[in-house]
Amino acid sequence: MVVTARHHDGFSIFDTKFGDYSSVHSAAKKDLIAEYVKAAHEANMKMGLYYSPLDWRYPGFFFPDMYRTNAEEMKKQTYTQIRELLTNYGKVDILWYDGGEDSWIGFGGLLWDPGKGWHTRSRETPYKGGFSWEPIKLNKMVRELQPKVVINARSGWMGDFQSQEVNLKGKINDRPWELCTTLGGPAWGWTPSAVNQMMSRDSCIRLLVTVVCQDGNLLLNVGPKPDGSIEPAQVQRLKEIGDFLSKYGESIYNTRGGMFDKQWGGTTVSDNTIYVLVLKIPTDGTINLPPITKKIVSSNCMCDKKKADFVQSDEGIRLINLIKDHQFETDLIIKLVLK
Repeated sequence: MVVTARHHDGFSIFDTKFGDYSSVHSAAKKDLIAEYVKAAHEANMKMGLYYSPLDWRYPGFFFPDMYRTNAEEMKKQTYTQIRELLTNYGKVDILWYDGGEDSWIGFGGLLWDPGKGWHTRSRETPYKGGFSWEPIKLNKMVRELQPKVVINARSGWMGDFQSQEVNLKGKINDRPWELCTTLGGPAWGWTPSAVNQMMSRDSCIRLLVTVVCQDGNLLLNVGPKPDGSIEPAQVQRLKEIGDFLSKYGESIYNTRGGMFDKQWGGTTVSDNTIYVLVLKIPTDGTINLPPITKKIVSSNCMCDKKKADFVQSDEGIRLINLIKDHQFETDLIIKLVLK
């Protein structure tokens, strides 16, 4: 299960990677995806599904040219299961592929070269053999089944948005993007050490602010325990993020990224409003913003509604006398209303 702090709306994404959970013939003896979809819809959340075309059970994944018929069976499974997922559960908002690119097919498998003998292909070298997922054909089917679904870029086709994984590399300027990372340590699934490696409340907020100010989306993974439950400590952390969004969600939801400065934080914008999300207060208590054409008619700290001092000129905007001993620096958000 992956829950995202969404730049626009709430999303929940169910990971279908490990086995066919949609079938009542699975070990669970019930349709877990149907239960997930029902819960998401009842909570008025948009719903997404994760699907991994690669399947470790198929020798054709590791040796697609040596076991071409087997690789084609794996491909047939992908098309069949994608059709099932996008047909049986009503409206799907996100289809999140993983491992469908050419860099994955055959990864870790052996290759034969007369000059080098048997060797492994490096991760950076794309597969160039005869097998293909035919991603254009695959996603044409997806669009026919779910015309409004948003598709990521990991099927071999560029998709609707780009993903960065685990480590934030910076803003992507030419298309929508997101950072997908984990709440509890490096593993995507549950591990006994997940709680000890869990991100702090402030670290989560700082990461969220850093991403949205650069016009991205944050997908924050939580790996459930073997019984399907989520670690209580991780539940508490998610509630803390939820508390932040309950108070300051207007600075995150339905906004676009403005600017980001590693020294102090960044801004988001919405209609006639600029939100200044302060992650670190400069020693002189002053933040400088670029000039704007509209006039600022009010400037208030969202935490206590108190007026925030500013100076606006043709050279830019200066927020001054910022509170240096604020209890939570990540809660210092200044709302500038424009006219």
